[in-house]
Amino acid sequence: MALHPDRLFPIEADARIIARRLYRTVERLPIISPHGHTEPRWYAENEAFPDPASLFVKPDHYIFRMLYSQGVALEDLGVPRVDGGPTETDGRKIWRLFARHFHLFRGTPSRLWFEHSLETIFDITDRLCEANADALYDRISDRIGQPSMRPRALYEQFGIEVISTTDAATDDLRYHDAVLQSGWKGRVVPAYRPDAVVDASRSDFAENVEKFTGLAGTPLTYQGYLDAHRARRAYFKARGATATDHGHPSARTANLSPAEAASLFDLVMSRPDPQAAELFRAQMLTEMAGMSVEDGLVMQIHPGSFRNHNPQLFERFGADKGADIPRATSYVEELKPLLDAYGNDPRLTLILFTLDETSYSRELAPLAGHYPALRLGPAWWFHDSPEGMRRFRELTTETAGFYNTVGFNDDTRAYLSIPARHDMARRVDCAFLARLIADHRLDEDEGAEIAHDLAYRLAKNAYKL
Repeated sequence: MALHPDRLFPIEADARIIARRLYRTVERLPIISPHGHTEPRWYAENEAFPDPASLFVKPDHYIFRMLYSQGVALEDLGVPRVDGGPTETDGRKIWRLFARHFHLFRGTPSRLWFEHSLETIFDITDRLCEANADALYDRISDRIGQPSMRPRALYEQFGIEVISTTDAATDDLRYHDAVLQSGWKGRVVPAYRPDAVVDASRSDFAENVEKFTGLAGTPLTYQGYLDAHRARRAYFKARGATATDHGHPSARTANLSPAEAASLFDLVMSRPDPQAAELFRAQMLTEMAGMSVEDGLVMQIHPGSFRNHNPQLFERFGADKGADIPRATSYVEELKPLLDAYGNDPRLTLILFTLDETSYSRELAPLAGHYPALRLGPAWWFHDSPEGMRRFRELTTETAGFYNTVGFNDDTRAYLSIPARHDMARRVDCAFLARLIADHRLDEDEGAEIAHDLAYRLAKNAYKL
């Protein structure tokens, strides 16, 4: 199972040699992790992780969605139930179950991430299987109790320069405060995620908005609601936030008059319907862009996921349990109201993501290749993979170039996979650049500069980190 030094490099000899040279220049660059979902509590409390299953299986929906697809119950993987009902608590049993099904991950990025973590962090080069499950569990368990395996030590070992979490608009950010007050030199910043107080299709939307305006001390009116966003954004900025994030079903935007928007707010607070909820989300994306022009927070939109597609799973386990499914998404018409208002404003940085790869060359690359405010986020979620990253470069570079993209972000809850994901991205980008050099479309000094920018500078600059 030992990691091959040429993994993900071109099979053509000339390009492979160039890729090796490029990779050596970026291999050990610091990690900029500008968008992710690790727990701020880990860095604040700096406690040891409890067991191997809690490190690799329980927090990672890439892992348990595959196991669920093959009939493994989430209860048996220790995934908490909404009703607090019984689930497996024995980490060793969960690990054995994972090992028994490890063959399911052949050819997937999850296997590459997992094996990279085993080798580089635990010095394990054996391929996980049912026969060695207990032995590997014990080896990992012996290590995770050591001071070198605490979250802050791993942050430093991984070479992380800054990492962003993703936090609800109503979060008190107490763990971020604890990190700031601890004197530790690591940089952990929040990101403002207002979905729960923007998505009027949620059953708890009105309750969330009442809590939100109460927290900000603003009246329960549309203007008070907007002022609450401004207040909470300022609260996040004071704790290091540089970005917002918006996970909407579509990329639709709207630019209603103040009176129309206020009437819409009253409607969705009293008796929302699907059409009104969609229009309100659309209006709020434009409002958020306007606020980003005011306060400088970078804006991210992650549209196009059919969230919680499996209702039985959602009722039993809640959100983010591997049942979110990509669907077709369009951008040209949907983004036009926002772009008409702010697309030419240099004070706005709007980073777009997609789960619909067909939109890259047709819509996203041409849009980002024109509007000064737009940048393309990296291949995301289901496409955060070697082939997905390669397709992203192939479909966007000729139209948008490299410098209308923002490098890489790992977007993960699985802490130990962060260096593995960044290493994968650096290798894939070096392979892509090596072929351009071998084709005599780039000189190698240009390729080395681009490789550095993709691995480090673009993300640092785009996210104002």
